[in-house]
Amino acid sequence: MKKFNLDTDIPILGEAKIISPLLKNSNPGAPKKRFVSEDARILVEVQTDKLDQTASFEQAGPREKIYFDPSKLKAAIVTCGGLCPGLNDIIRSIVLELYHIYHVRNIYGIRYGLQGFIPEYGHDVIHLDPKFVSGIQNRGGSVLGSSRGTQNIGQITDCLEQMNIGLLFMVGGDGTLMASKKIAEEIENRQLKISVIGIPKTIDNDIYLVSRSFGFDTAVDVATLAIKGAHNEAEAYPNGIGLIKLMGRHSGFLAATSALAQQDANFVLVPEVDFFLYGKSGFLQALENRILLRKHAVIIVAEGAGQNLFDEQEAQYDPSGNIILQDIGLFLKEKISQWFKAKDIPISLKYIDPSYIIRSLPANANDSVFCGFLGREAVHAGMAGKTKLLVSYWNNNYVHVPMDASAGKRKNMDPQGRLWQSVLEATGQDSFSID
Repeated sequence: MKKFNLDTDIPILGEAKIISPLLKNSNPGAPKKRFVSEDARILVEVQTDKLDQTASFEQAGPREKIYFDPSKLKAAIVTCGGLCPGLNDIIRSIVLELYHIYHVRNIYGIRYGLQGFIPEYGHDVIHLDPKFVSGIQNRGGSVLGSSRGTQNIGQITDCLEQMNIGLLFMVGGDGTLMASKKIAEEIENRQLKISVIGIPKTIDNDIYLVSRSFGFDTAVDVATLAIKGAHNEAEAYPNGIGLIKLMGRHSGFLAATSALAQQDANFVLVPEVDFFLYGKSGFLQALENRILLRKHAVIIVAEGAGQNLFDEQEAQYDPSGNIILQDIGLFLKEKISQWFKAKDIPISLKYIDPSYIIRSLPANANDSVFCGFLGREAVHAGMAGKTKLLVSYWNNNYVHVPMDASAGKRKNMDPQGRLWQSVLEATGQDSFSID
Protein backbone atom coordinates (compact mmCIF):
# COMPACT_ATOMS: atom_id res chain seq x y z
CA MET A 1 0.00 0.00 0.00
CA LYS A 2 1.23 3.47 -0.93
CA LYS A 3 2.77 5.48 1.89
CA PHE A 4 2.65 9.24 2.15
CA ASN A 5 5.98 10.77 3.08
CA LEU A 6 4.75 14.15 4.22
CA ASP A 7 5.72 16.88 6.61
CA THR A 8 2.27 17.84 7.86
CA ASP A 9 3.30 20.38 10.51
CA ILE A 10 1.55 23.73 10.22
CA PRO A 11 3.55 26.95 10.76
CA ILE A 12 2.28 29.41 13.37
CA LEU A 13 2.94 33.11 13.77
CA GLY A 14 3.34 32.85 17.52
CA GLU A 15 1.74 31.62 20.70
CA ALA A 16 -2.05 31.96 20.84
CA LYS A 17 -2.77 33.77 24.10
CA ILE A 18 -6.13 35.48 23.55
CA ILE A 19 -9.28 33.74 24.78
CA SER A 20 -11.51 32.96 21.83
CA PRO A 21 -14.75 34.96 21.58
CA LEU A 22 -16.48 31.62 21.08
CA LEU A 23 -15.48 30.67 24.62
CA LYS A 24 -16.50 34.05 26.00
CA ASN A 25 -19.93 33.67 24.48
CA SER A 26 -20.45 30.19 25.94
CA ASN A 27 -22.61 29.67 29.00
CA PRO A 28 -20.67 29.29 32.27
CA GLY A 29 -19.89 25.65 32.90
CA ALA A 30 -20.86 24.64 29.37
CA PRO A 31 -18.71 21.88 27.83
CA LYS A 32 -15.95 22.92 25.44
CA LYS A 33 -16.84 20.38 22.81
CA ARG A 34 -16.96 22.95 20.03
CA PHE A 35 -13.20 23.49 20.28
CA VAL A 36 -10.60 21.34 18.56
CA SER A 37 -7.46 20.30 20.37
CA GLU A 38 -4.09 21.01 18.78
CA ASP A 39 -3.40 17.30 19.18
CA ALA A 40 -6.43 16.23 17.12
CA ARG A 41 -5.24 14.53 13.94
CA ILE A 42 -6.86 12.96 10.87
CA LEU A 43 -5.05 10.09 9.16
CA VAL A 44 -3.86 10.80 5.65
CA GLU A 45 -4.19 7.16 4.67
CA VAL A 46 -6.95 5.04 6.17
CA GLN A 47 -5.84 1.46 6.76
CA THR A 48 -6.26 -1.31 9.30
CA ASP A 49 -2.66 -1.99 10.19
CA LYS A 50 0.56 -0.13 10.90
CA LEU A 51 -1.31 3.05 11.73
CA ASP A 52 1.70 4.34 13.61
CA GLN A 53 3.52 4.63 10.27
CA THR A 54 0.80 6.69 8.63
CA ALA A 55 0.99 10.47 8.31
CA SER A 56 -1.81 12.59 9.72
CA PHE A 57 -3.19 16.07 9.18
CA GLU A 58 -4.03 18.62 11.83
CA GLN A 59 -7.80 18.73 12.29
CA ALA A 60 -9.46 22.03 11.41
CA GLY A 61 -11.81 23.86 13.75
CA PRO A 62 -11.96 26.62 16.37
CA ARG A 63 -9.30 26.80 19.08
CA GLU A 64 -9.84 27.92 22.67
CA LYS A 65 -7.17 30.58 22.30
CA ILE A 66 -6.47 32.75 19.28
CA TYR A 67 -3.43 34.71 18.13
CA PHE A 68 -4.96 37.88 16.68
CA ASP A 69 -6.72 40.59 18.67
CA PRO A 70 -9.99 40.99 16.70
CA SER A 71 -10.29 44.67 17.59
CA LYS A 72 -6.96 45.42 15.90
CA LEU A 73 -6.95 42.88 13.09
CA LYS A 74 -7.31 43.76 9.42
CA ALA A 75 -8.24 40.87 7.13
CA ALA A 76 -8.35 40.64 3.33
CA ILE A 77 -9.94 38.24 0.84
CA VAL A 78 -8.89 37.71 -2.80
CA THR A 79 -10.30 35.37 -5.47
CA CYS A 80 -8.02 34.34 -8.33
CA GLY A 81 -8.07 32.40 -11.58
CA GLY A 82 -11.13 31.05 -13.38
CA LEU A 83 -14.64 31.45 -12.09
CA CYS A 84 -16.25 28.61 -10.16
CA PRO A 85 -19.64 28.04 -8.52
CA GLY A 86 -19.38 28.89 -4.81
CA LEU A 87 -16.90 31.77 -4.86
CA ASN A 88 -19.47 34.18 -3.44
CA ASP A 89 -20.50 31.60 -0.84
CA ILE A 90 -16.87 31.39 0.32
CA ILE A 91 -16.57 35.18 0.53
CA ARG A 92 -19.83 35.45 2.44
CA SER A 93 -18.92 32.69 4.87
CA ILE A 94 -15.54 34.26 5.69
CA VAL A 95 -17.03 37.71 6.22
CA LEU A 96 -19.90 36.53 8.42
CA GLU A 97 -17.61 34.38 10.56
CA LEU A 98 -15.05 37.16 11.02
CA TYR A 99 -17.68 39.80 11.72
CA HIS A 100 -20.27 38.02 13.87
CA ILE A 101 -18.21 35.35 15.63
CA TYR A 102 -14.80 36.96 16.04
CA HIS A 103 -15.98 40.59 15.95
CA VAL A 104 -13.46 41.64 13.31
CA ARG A 105 -14.60 44.91 11.75
CA ASN A 106 -11.84 45.64 9.25
CA ILE A 107 -12.38 43.21 6.37
CA TYR A 108 -11.29 44.10 2.86
CA GLY A 109 -11.99 42.61 -0.55
CA ILE A 110 -9.16 42.78 -3.07
CA ARG A 111 -10.50 43.44 -6.59
CA TYR A 112 -9.63 41.38 -9.66
CA GLY A 113 -7.31 38.80 -8.17
CA LEU A 114 -3.63 39.49 -7.64
CA GLN A 115 -3.90 42.60 -9.82
CA GLY A 116 -5.68 44.24 -6.89
CA PHE A 117 -2.43 44.34 -4.91
CA ILE A 118 -0.49 46.15 -7.64
CA PRO A 119 -0.88 49.99 -7.60
CA GLU A 120 -0.42 50.36 -11.38
CA TYR A 121 -3.75 48.64 -12.07
CA GLY A 122 -5.67 51.16 -9.96
CA HIS A 123 -8.26 48.72 -8.60
CA ASP A 124 -10.11 49.96 -5.54
CA VAL A 125 -10.33 47.94 -2.33
CA ILE A 126 -13.83 47.03 -1.09
CA HIS A 127 -14.84 47.24 2.55
CA LEU A 128 -16.68 44.01 3.36
CA ASP A 129 -19.38 43.62 5.99
CA PRO A 130 -22.59 41.58 6.42
CA LYS A 131 -24.61 44.14 4.47
CA PHE A 132 -22.29 43.93 1.46
CA VAL A 133 -22.35 40.12 1.33
CA SER A 134 -26.08 39.78 1.93
CA GLY A 135 -27.55 37.63 -0.84
CA ILE A 136 -24.36 37.28 -2.87
CA GLN A 137 -24.60 33.49 -2.57
CA ASN A 138 -27.46 33.68 -5.08
CA ARG A 139 -25.19 35.16 -7.73
CA GLY A 140 -22.65 33.42 -9.92
CA GLY A 141 -19.10 34.58 -10.48
CA SER A 142 -17.22 36.54 -7.83
CA VAL A 143 -18.31 39.90 -6.39
CA LEU A 144 -14.61 40.68 -5.99
CA GLY A 145 -13.79 39.81 -9.58
CA SER A 146 -10.79 37.76 -10.65
CA SER A 147 -7.85 37.73 -13.04
CA ARG A 148 -5.21 35.40 -14.41
CA GLY A 149 -1.50 35.91 -14.59
CA THR A 150 1.41 36.22 -12.22
CA GLN A 151 2.19 39.40 -10.30
CA ASN A 152 5.28 40.58 -8.47
CA ILE A 153 5.41 38.85 -5.08
CA GLY A 154 7.40 41.69 -3.56
CA GLN A 155 4.80 44.27 -4.59
CA ILE A 156 1.99 42.08 -3.25
CA THR A 157 3.75 41.80 0.10
CA ASP A 158 4.45 45.54 0.08
CA CYS A 159 0.73 46.16 -0.32
CA LEU A 160 -0.14 43.81 2.55
CA GLU A 161 2.40 45.56 4.76
CA GLN A 162 1.21 49.05 3.80
CA MET A 163 -2.42 48.14 4.44
CA ASN A 164 -1.42 46.56 7.77
CA ILE A 165 -3.17 43.31 6.80
CA GLY A 166 -2.73 40.57 9.39
CA LEU A 167 -4.82 37.81 7.81
CA LEU A 168 -5.07 37.05 4.08
CA PHE A 169 -7.48 34.55 2.56
CA MET A 170 -6.59 33.42 -0.98
CA VAL A 171 -9.19 31.48 -2.97
CA GLY A 172 -7.93 29.79 -6.10
CA GLY A 173 -6.52 26.77 -7.88
CA ASP A 174 -3.05 25.34 -8.28
CA GLY A 175 -1.57 28.57 -9.67
CA THR A 176 -3.01 30.55 -6.77
CA LEU A 177 -1.72 27.96 -4.34
CA MET A 178 1.79 28.40 -5.72
CA ALA A 179 1.44 32.19 -5.44
CA SER A 180 0.13 31.82 -1.87
CA LYS A 181 3.16 29.76 -0.96
CA LYS A 182 5.55 32.36 -2.41
CA ILE A 183 3.74 35.21 -0.64
CA ALA A 184 3.91 33.34 2.67
CA GLU A 185 7.62 32.74 2.13
CA GLU A 186 8.24 36.43 1.38
CA ILE A 187 6.29 37.35 4.50
CA GLU A 188 8.48 34.97 6.49
CA ASN A 189 11.63 36.43 4.98
CA ARG A 190 10.53 39.91 6.05
CA GLN A 191 9.61 38.57 9.51
CA LEU A 192 6.07 39.94 9.24
CA LYS A 193 3.17 38.67 11.30
CA ILE A 194 0.75 37.96 8.47
CA SER A 195 -1.22 34.74 8.18
CA VAL A 196 -1.89 33.33 4.68
CA ILE A 197 -4.75 30.84 4.40
CA GLY A 198 -5.59 29.12 1.11
CA ILE A 199 -9.00 27.82 0.09
CA PRO A 200 -8.66 25.43 -2.87
CA LYS A 201 -10.84 26.15 -5.90
CA THR A 202 -11.10 23.91 -8.95
CA ILE A 203 -14.03 22.54 -10.88
CA ASP A 204 -11.66 19.81 -12.09
CA ASN A 205 -11.32 18.53 -8.49
CA ASP A 206 -7.62 17.93 -9.12
CA ILE A 207 -5.83 19.67 -6.23
CA TYR A 208 -3.45 17.32 -4.45
CA LEU A 209 -4.46 16.22 -0.92
CA VAL A 210 -7.96 17.66 -1.37
CA SER A 211 -10.59 14.95 -1.74
CA ARG A 212 -13.39 17.35 -2.71
CA SER A 213 -13.31 20.91 -4.02
CA PHE A 214 -16.20 23.35 -3.95
CA GLY A 215 -18.06 23.85 -7.22
CA PHE A 216 -17.58 20.25 -8.31
CA ASP A 217 -21.02 19.12 -7.13
CA THR A 218 -22.67 22.01 -9.02
CA ALA A 219 -20.61 21.24 -12.11
CA VAL A 220 -21.79 17.62 -12.08
CA ASP A 221 -25.40 18.82 -11.74
CA VAL A 222 -25.16 21.08 -14.78
CA ALA A 223 -23.09 18.62 -16.80
CA THR A 224 -25.79 15.99 -16.41
CA LEU A 225 -28.27 18.43 -17.97
CA ALA A 226 -25.94 18.73 -20.97
CA ILE A 227 -25.72 14.94 -21.16
CA LYS A 228 -29.51 14.65 -21.06
CA GLY A 229 -29.77 17.16 -23.88
CA ALA A 230 -27.13 15.38 -25.94
CA HIS A 231 -28.88 12.04 -25.41
CA ASN A 232 -32.27 13.47 -26.43
CA GLU A 233 -30.74 15.01 -29.55
CA ALA A 234 -28.95 11.80 -30.46
CA GLU A 235 -32.05 9.63 -30.06
CA ALA A 236 -34.24 12.02 -32.04
CA TYR A 237 -32.38 11.57 -35.34
CA PRO A 238 -31.16 8.57 -37.36
CA ASN A 239 -27.53 7.89 -36.47
CA GLY A 240 -27.57 10.73 -33.99
CA ILE A 241 -24.37 11.52 -32.08
CA GLY A 242 -24.15 13.81 -29.07
CA LEU A 243 -20.63 15.04 -28.24
CA ILE A 244 -20.12 16.93 -24.95
CA LYS A 245 -16.84 18.55 -23.91
CA LEU A 246 -16.45 19.06 -20.15
CA MET A 247 -13.77 20.66 -17.99
CA GLY A 248 -10.81 18.56 -16.93
CA ARG A 249 -7.42 19.78 -18.10
CA HIS A 250 -5.39 17.02 -16.51
CA SER A 251 -7.96 15.00 -14.56
CA GLY A 252 -11.16 13.31 -15.66
CA PHE A 253 -13.11 13.45 -12.40
CA LEU A 254 -15.89 15.66 -13.78
CA ALA A 255 -16.35 13.66 -16.98
CA ALA A 256 -16.34 10.35 -15.10
CA THR A 257 -18.65 11.45 -12.29
CA SER A 258 -21.11 13.12 -14.66
CA ALA A 259 -21.22 9.98 -16.79
CA LEU A 260 -22.11 7.90 -13.74
CA ALA A 261 -24.68 10.43 -12.54
CA GLN A 262 -26.67 10.24 -15.77
CA GLN A 263 -25.55 6.95 -17.36
CA ASP A 264 -26.58 8.01 -20.84
CA ALA A 265 -23.01 8.16 -22.14
CA ASN A 266 -21.58 5.40 -24.30
CA PHE A 267 -18.02 6.71 -24.46
CA VAL A 268 -16.05 8.72 -21.89
CA LEU A 269 -12.61 10.05 -22.81
CA VAL A 270 -10.33 11.41 -20.07
CA PRO A 271 -6.74 12.75 -19.80
CA GLU A 272 -5.53 9.86 -17.66
CA VAL A 273 -6.21 7.27 -20.36
CA ASP A 274 -4.69 7.81 -23.80
CA PHE A 275 -6.75 6.60 -26.75
CA PHE A 276 -6.24 6.32 -30.49
CA LEU A 277 -8.70 6.96 -33.30
CA TYR A 278 -7.96 4.48 -36.05
CA GLY A 279 -7.64 0.75 -36.48
CA LYS A 280 -9.89 -2.17 -35.63
CA SER A 281 -9.79 -1.33 -31.92
CA GLY A 282 -9.73 2.43 -32.38
CA PHE A 283 -12.33 4.83 -31.04
CA LEU A 284 -13.87 5.70 -34.43
CA GLN A 285 -14.42 2.04 -35.33
CA ALA A 286 -16.04 1.46 -31.94
CA LEU A 287 -18.29 4.49 -32.51
CA GLU A 288 -19.28 3.17 -35.94
CA ASN A 289 -20.12 -0.22 -34.44
CA ARG A 290 -22.31 1.49 -31.85
CA ILE A 291 -24.11 3.58 -34.49
CA LEU A 292 -24.78 0.60 -36.73
CA LEU A 293 -26.07 -1.41 -33.78
CA ARG A 294 -28.06 1.18 -31.78
CA LYS A 295 -28.49 4.10 -34.18
CA HIS A 296 -27.31 6.70 -31.67
CA ALA A 297 -24.38 7.45 -29.33
CA VAL A 298 -23.38 9.91 -26.62
CA ILE A 299 -19.72 10.86 -26.09
CA ILE A 300 -18.24 12.77 -23.14
CA VAL A 301 -14.73 14.11 -23.56
CA ALA A 302 -12.69 15.99 -20.94
CA GLU A 303 -10.90 19.04 -22.35
CA GLY A 304 -7.47 17.57 -21.61
CA ALA A 305 -8.15 14.16 -23.17
CA GLY A 306 -6.52 13.02 -26.39
CA GLN A 307 -3.66 15.49 -26.40
CA ASN A 308 -1.50 12.61 -27.67
CA LEU A 309 -3.43 12.77 -30.95
CA PHE A 310 -2.11 16.18 -31.95
CA ASP A 311 1.10 16.82 -33.82
CA GLU A 312 3.92 17.84 -31.53
CA GLN A 313 4.51 21.58 -31.44
CA GLU A 314 6.13 24.09 -29.14
CA ALA A 315 4.09 24.41 -25.96
CA GLN A 316 2.23 27.67 -25.41
CA TYR A 317 1.10 28.99 -22.05
CA ASP A 318 -1.69 31.26 -20.80
CA PRO A 319 -1.03 34.26 -18.47
CA SER A 320 -1.30 31.98 -15.42
CA GLY A 321 1.39 29.63 -16.71
CA ASN A 322 -1.01 26.84 -17.69
CA ILE A 323 -0.20 25.04 -20.92
CA ILE A 324 -2.69 25.90 -23.66
CA LEU A 325 -4.41 22.68 -24.67
CA GLN A 326 -5.41 21.71 -28.17
CA ASP A 327 -9.21 21.73 -28.59
CA ILE A 328 -10.09 18.05 -28.44
CA GLY A 329 -13.81 18.75 -28.76
CA LEU A 330 -13.67 20.43 -32.15
CA PHE A 331 -10.94 17.99 -33.24
CA LEU A 332 -13.18 14.98 -32.49
CA LYS A 333 -16.15 16.65 -34.15
CA GLU A 334 -14.13 17.01 -37.34
CA LYS A 335 -12.64 13.50 -37.23
CA ILE A 336 -16.01 11.87 -36.54
CA SER A 337 -17.61 13.72 -39.46
CA GLN A 338 -14.74 12.75 -41.79
CA TRP A 339 -14.91 9.09 -40.76
CA PHE A 340 -18.61 8.63 -41.41
CA LYS A 341 -18.51 10.69 -44.61
CA ALA A 342 -15.79 8.39 -45.94
CA LYS A 343 -17.96 5.39 -45.05
CA ASP A 344 -20.98 7.04 -46.71
CA ILE A 345 -22.91 6.74 -43.44
CA PRO A 346 -25.10 9.80 -42.80
CA ILE A 347 -25.01 11.08 -39.19
CA SER A 348 -26.53 13.90 -37.17
CA LEU A 349 -23.75 15.23 -34.93
CA LYS A 350 -24.50 17.74 -32.16
CA TYR A 351 -21.57 19.34 -30.30
CA ILE A 352 -22.13 20.82 -26.81
CA ASP A 353 -19.61 22.78 -24.71
CA PRO A 354 -21.27 24.00 -21.47
CA SER A 355 -18.01 25.02 -19.76
CA TYR A 356 -18.64 28.76 -19.38
CA ILE A 357 -22.21 28.18 -18.29
CA ILE A 358 -21.09 25.74 -15.60
CA ARG A 359 -18.34 27.88 -14.09
CA SER A 360 -20.39 31.08 -13.94
CA LEU A 361 -23.46 29.69 -12.15
CA PRO A 362 -24.31 30.02 -8.44
CA ALA A 363 -23.51 27.02 -6.26
CA ASN A 364 -26.17 24.40 -5.69
CA ALA A 365 -27.37 23.62 -2.16
CA ASN A 366 -24.74 20.98 -1.41
CA ASP A 367 -21.88 23.17 -2.61
CA SER A 368 -23.26 26.16 -0.72
CA VAL A 369 -23.23 24.23 2.56
CA PHE A 370 -19.74 22.94 1.78
CA CYS A 371 -18.48 26.47 1.07
CA GLY A 372 -19.87 27.60 4.41
CA PHE A 373 -17.77 25.00 6.21
CA LEU A 374 -14.64 25.83 4.23
CA GLY A 375 -14.98 29.54 4.94
CA ARG A 376 -15.55 29.05 8.67
CA GLU A 377 -12.65 26.62 9.02
CA ALA A 378 -10.39 29.03 7.16
CA VAL A 379 -11.29 31.78 9.62
CA HIS A 380 -10.69 29.55 12.65
CA ALA A 381 -7.25 28.62 11.30
CA GLY A 382 -6.26 32.20 10.56
CA MET A 383 -7.48 33.61 13.87
CA ALA A 384 -5.43 30.97 15.70
CA GLY A 385 -2.29 32.35 14.03
CA LYS A 386 -1.77 29.44 11.67
CA THR A 387 -0.34 30.21 8.26
CA LYS A 388 0.89 28.77 4.97
CA LEU A 389 -1.90 26.19 4.87
CA LEU A 390 -4.94 25.32 2.83
CA VAL A 391 -8.21 24.11 4.27
CA SER A 392 -8.97 20.68 2.86
CA TYR A 393 -11.71 18.09 3.13
CA TRP A 394 -10.02 14.72 3.70
CA ASN A 395 -11.37 11.41 4.98
CA ASN A 396 -14.70 13.04 5.91
CA ASN A 397 -13.02 15.72 8.01
CA TYR A 398 -11.83 19.28 7.52
CA VAL A 399 -8.08 19.48 7.93
CA HIS A 400 -5.09 21.81 7.59
CA VAL A 401 -2.77 20.84 4.75
CA PRO A 402 0.62 22.60 4.52
CA MET A 403 1.00 24.52 1.27
CA ASP A 404 4.39 22.89 0.80
CA ALA A 405 2.73 19.46 0.71
CA SER A 406 0.21 20.35 -2.01
CA ALA A 407 1.61 23.18 -4.14
CA GLY A 408 2.97 22.15 -7.52
CA LYS A 409 1.33 18.71 -7.42
CA ARG A 410 -1.85 17.40 -8.96
CA LYS A 411 -4.46 14.77 -8.13
CA ASN A 412 -5.33 12.40 -10.97
CA MET A 413 -7.96 9.74 -11.41
CA ASP A 414 -6.55 6.23 -11.08
CA PRO A 415 -7.31 4.25 -14.29
CA GLN A 416 -7.32 1.10 -12.14
CA GLY A 417 -9.45 2.70 -9.41
CA ARG A 418 -13.13 2.17 -8.70
CA LEU A 419 -14.33 5.42 -10.30
CA TRP A 420 -12.90 4.72 -13.75
CA GLN A 421 -13.70 1.02 -13.60
CA SER A 422 -17.31 1.95 -12.79
CA VAL A 423 -17.37 4.20 -15.86
CA LEU A 424 -16.19 1.31 -18.02
CA GLU A 425 -18.89 -0.90 -16.55
CA ALA A 426 -21.61 1.74 -17.01
CA THR A 427 -20.70 2.54 -20.62
CA GLY A 428 -19.49 -0.87 -21.76
CA GLN A 429 -16.71 0.84 -23.70
CA ASP A 430 -13.28 -0.52 -24.35
CA SER A 431 -10.40 1.43 -22.83
CA PHE A 432 -8.87 2.45 -26.21
CA SER A 433 -5.60 2.73 -24.30
CA ILE A 434 -2.24 2.20 -25.91
CA ASP A 435 -0.16 -0.52 -24.26
